[in-house]
Amino acid sequence: MKTNLAAVAALAAALTACHNPAEPVADGKPSRAEAAFGRSVRAYLLEHPEVIEEAVAKLQDKKQAEAEAQAAAAQADARKLIPHYRAELERDPRDFVANPDGKVTVVEFFDYNCGYCKLAAPQVLKLIQENPDIRFVFKEFPIFGAASDSAAKVALTPAGKANGLALYQAWMAEKPLDEAGIDRQLAALGLNPSQVRKASDTPEIAKQVAEIRALAAKLKVQGTPAFIVGDTMIPGADIGALKAAITQAKAGELKQPAAG
Repeated sequence: MKTNLAAVAALAAALTACHNPAEPVADGKPSRAEAAFGRSVRAYLLEHPEVIEEAVAKLQDKKQAEAEAQAAAAQADARKLIPHYRAELERDPRDFVANPDGKVTVVEFFDYNCGYCKLAAPQVLKLIQENPDIRFVFKEFPIFGAASDSAAKVALTPAGKANGLALYQAWMAEKPLDEAGIDRQLAALGLNPSQVRKASDTPEIAKQVAEIRALAAKLKVQGTPAFIVGDTMIPGADIGALKAAITQAKAGELKQPAAG
């Protein structure tokens, strides 16, 4: 109902704003003809509210079609681009990888303060735990501020990668994850926050994060999470689509890299 009311207001305002070019507007105020027209529009809409429902439905259909067209275009671009960057995506030895001996590779670009990443995280962990044949590459892609940047750099330290899944689970459960939450969860794992943070403050780790950002830009990753399986990119927390892509990959229908 809210959508219909909004549509009514927008439509009535738009139609009321129309004026007869032959009758100029004085001081920004509607003319008598405009006011009469607006009253007529309002009366018609009140008498025929089904027109609004039809307009809203048509608008929703249009937006859905546009979204599907954009998704199809993005997927086509991804299929062209991913093969050129496969080694950077799947085989960067600096990344944290769960189930490193798995035959099917999944890559996730994520941010610890992304709401949809947090929504997907339990399913990601379940997928990793229940499927040892899935090699899962975590791409630290901080886009939500300073705490996200700090967490990404901490996660890329030796201590961070040694506790990769535990940190991922703990930090994704923090809503939001702030600097205090980072330290609290490090301490809960028996790590010294000051020491780990010092280890994270290196040119090498800063360079890795910058290179991940550059890779995301090359692949036209628009936000987080973004999953990649073979030549397929799955934007958003669409776990169903992710599982479908994994099933196809296991069946050999998507190109998989040679082990290395």
